[in-house]
Amino acid sequence: MAERFASRPKYDPADPKVLEREAARKAVLEARAKREIERARLKAEAEAAEAARKAAEAIERAEQERLEALRRTEEEAALKAEQERLEFEKKLERDARYAARKARKVKKKTAAERWG
Repeated sequence: MAERFASRPKYDPADPKVLEREAARKAVLEARAKREIERARLKAEAEAAEAARKAAEAIERAEQERLEALRRTEEEAALKAEQERLEFEKKLERDARYAARKARKVKKKTAAERWG
């Protein structure tokens, strides 16, 4: 094994095989760098698209919440108006009963008036 190791030629940077291997390594590294740059660009585009989608969803959700709050306010106003109307009707009925009672009292005659 030592003989085999010793028999190998020393590193010669001018050797065509060494130059070929270094050129292949350099090409692989450049291709890897290009792929990483492309991957980063695609990732940034995807993140930007996702951020835009989330922003649009947030705007839509805020608009829906605003419309829902407006609808609830209108329902509450309608309910309050209906309650006020019912209370007013009850008051009118109560006032009519009081007026009828008062009219009955006025109509009552004393015993002297009845037997003349």
